[in-house]
Amino acid sequence: MILASLDDDQAVETVSIPLVGKSSIADYMVVSSGRSSRQVGSMAAKLVEKIKALTGRSPRVEGMPTADWVLIDAGDVIVHLFRPEVRSFYNLERMWAFGDAPVPGAETGFGAA
Repeated sequence: MILASLDDDQAVETVSIPLVGKSSIADYMVVSSGRSSRQVGSMAAKLVEKIKALTGRSPRVEGMPTADWVLIDAGDVIVHLFRPEVRSFYNLERMWAFGDAPVPGAETGFGAA
């Protein structure tokens, strides 16, 4: 559901990083980009509503006022939405992959990609 929502909103370079065995914070981390702060904010707002409708609870959200980097904590999945410049600066994929390549389109636990 998360990957499909991001795809529907024309997110760019979406990757899913499995965290099982690497961290107890979540099972997956999804990293994606929007072309502007407006697109990042819109993608985040839609994703939050879909997660709430599916799970019955609101995920934790950080970064919506500026929407340069929005973090959505959906429990088993953590989603990072970036503007491209901010994403390349922080380079989360490299930090969390630990030598493993991120998995484009990997299952995230919230329905099929």
